[in-house]
Amino acid sequence: MKHAAPFIGLALFSAVLIALSGCDDDIKIVDKEIVVENTQLKIVEVPTPIIVKVPEGAAPDIQLGTRPYFLINDMQQSPLKEQLASCNEGPFYRTDFSIGHRGAPMQYPEHTKESYIAAARMGAGIVECDVTFTNDKELVCRHSQCDLHTTTNILAIPELAAKCNVPFTPADPVNDIAASAKCCTSDISLAEFLTLEGKMDGANSKATTVAQYLQGTPSWRTDLYSAHGTLLTHKQSIELFKELGVKMTPELKAPQVSMPFNGFTQMQYAQKMLDEYTQLNVEPSRVYPQSFNLEDVKYWINTNPEFADRSVYLDGRDDNAGFDPNNADTWQPSMAELVNQGVKIIAPPIWMLLSINSDQKIVPSKYAVNAKAAGLNIITWSLERSGPLENGGGYYYQSITDVINNDGDMMNVVDVLAQDVGVIGIFSDWPATVSYYASCKKMPASI
Repeated sequence: MKHAAPFIGLALFSAVLIALSGCDDDIKIVDKEIVVENTQLKIVEVPTPIIVKVPEGAAPDIQLGTRPYFLINDMQQSPLKEQLASCNEGPFYRTDFSIGHRGAPMQYPEHTKESYIAAARMGAGIVECDVTFTNDKELVCRHSQCDLHTTTNILAIPELAAKCNVPFTPADPVNDIAASAKCCTSDISLAEFLTLEGKMDGANSKATTVAQYLQGTPSWRTDLYSAHGTLLTHKQSIELFKELGVKMTPELKAPQVSMPFNGFTQMQYAQKMLDEYTQLNVEPSRVYPQSFNLEDVKYWINTNPEFADRSVYLDGRDDNAGFDPNNADTWQPSMAELVNQGVKIIAPPIWMLLSINSDQKIVPSKYAVNAKAAGLNIITWSLERSGPLENGGGYYYQSITDVINNDGDMMNVVDVLAQDVGVIGIFSDWPATVSYYASCKKMPASI
């Protein structure tokens, strides 16, 4: 069989000569011996590139921009830095590990259409709408029921500013009194809410005029993309997220008005939020409802079983005096008790999950170890919210301040959270950072 091909070729060659001889009598056929030598077949192994398959609908055309590269370049030399640097050509894709915290509010006004779109383009597989309500009991996306004076232009609209819970009061530098105001979604109707424009969160406490008060953006953020922030109702956010192909994590915000509010009870509020997903034909598997109020979470678990497995208990117990993430006696209920109550996902701030060991390395806290041992999944918040980390990172890094001194340390934190703590998702004010890491580590694509 090895020499069949050469002999077939010889036969065909002779047939051609015979055929040609019939066409020209001057052609003389000369018989010659043809020797076919054995040939050696050599197999050469060619390295096969590793290809990450991105499922259809997983949005492979993610745009991460330059920030992740800046952070990686800022890292101290390490195997992690080398690995992350080796991924500079991607592929980058959307993952549920990357969660858009209020969208992408490091540079876009939080909870606006523009901020949400930016988060999705940066690879966030899940995007957050914090949910509160207007005075006609309609649900809207705002981080707090009473933050309109710092996140919108309401004070610049006299007829709406007049409805604010606390009107603008200019600063009094002589008596060292800061400027103040308090404007709530519950002060205005849904129609009035939708006339507002979102701005970067912040206020100038030294302001003597409304115009000055509205100019309070922290120096490490930007106003470049805040000219016309588009505010959304909760339902509008759902429709946008469906269009963007992302999953959704609504947070039921604590009311800052007495409940019931004009007959609107806390249970009705919690149920209305989930009902709007059902009304808009969203699969419960694409929704991660959250609340700092454990009673809200238990209500969803006990009355809305289709949403139970993804209901998230946001753990804010660090507000309690004496709280210590390395002392289980200071956080009650225990992890086991939470599991017995039906909780499957817990979401504390980053610092509660991390400690420093005797070698000055970042390691999981006892809180993190106990949560995993109890069978809880963990989500954490919020990366890229502290500004430059040269001074230790503030609130979100308080347990590891001693080993944080540059922005590149954020990637080390993400790595410990992912590999050692085992979190299933990280909220970030700039999702591209987490998306780069997740894609480089070949985490599952969001579908």
